[in-house]
Amino acid sequence: MKILVFSDSHRYVEPMVTATLEEKPDQIIHLGDMETDAEELSRRFPTIPVAYIAGNCDSFFGGERYRLISIRGKKLFITHGHCFGVKMGLDGLINTALTAGADAVLFGHTHCPHFETVNGMLVINPGSVGMGGRTYGVLTVDPSGNMEYELKTV
Repeated sequence: MKILVFSDSHRYVEPMVTATLEEKPDQIIHLGDMETDAEELSRRFPTIPVAYIAGNCDSFFGGERYRLISIRGKKLFITHGHCFGVKMGLDGLINTALTAGADAVLFGHTHCPHFETVNGMLVINPGSVGMGGRTYGVLTVDPSGNMEYELKTV
């Protein structure tokens, strides 16, 4: 299963459309800033499930700030990250995700790509698809449950 991971699109929908057309994913995850961009992806690609979370620029929408989703038996803790102070460090976010039993934690907000493994859990920030480096992530979950991550640029 191929999952595209976007964050911080900030009303730049076309780079996400381009990546989606190129990658042909099974699932899209949008990590906030802007929820309306994720909704636009849902309209343009109605056959691809889109999970999304509210970011700090989405406060007027009142959406969820974090949640645990399950994809092919893997638990993914998704958040924008601002509620966990990710610009000051990742310890709070990582501890929350580990406590929730997550296999991976996906966050944005910093606009800087990040990837590491902590206690067997993937820690992923795809950077900003709408500003700066125009980056996004591809998370693959194979049939046996192994996960691989790759950072890409539009």
